[in-house]
Amino acid sequence: MDPRVSEDKVPAYDIVEAKIRQLDNTVIIFRVFYILGRFLYKFQLLRKDKLCILEIPKKMLLDIRDGDISADLELSRILEVSLDSSDCWKHVNS
Repeated sequence: MDPRVSEDKVPAYDIVEAKIRQLDNTVIIFRVFYILGRFLYKFQLLRKDKLCILEIPKKMLLDIRDGDISADLELSRILEVSLDSSDCWKHVNS
């Protein structure tokens, strides 16, 4: 199992969260896991009774934290496509 990480351990977490809220303020970041072997963060997003899993490379988040505009724009594109895609959202078993 990949280790769950707290938001203070995720580079640019606040930027990711703000961008998600701008696109859809009903979506919350439920959990974040760090996948060491692939050097990426796996964000689990919730919208009502649906879950979307987004994988964001650690390097991209570090670049965003350091002010890289192209990485920031790429993150915006990834979030827009993912949040709008019905393929991303799966019903959560209650």
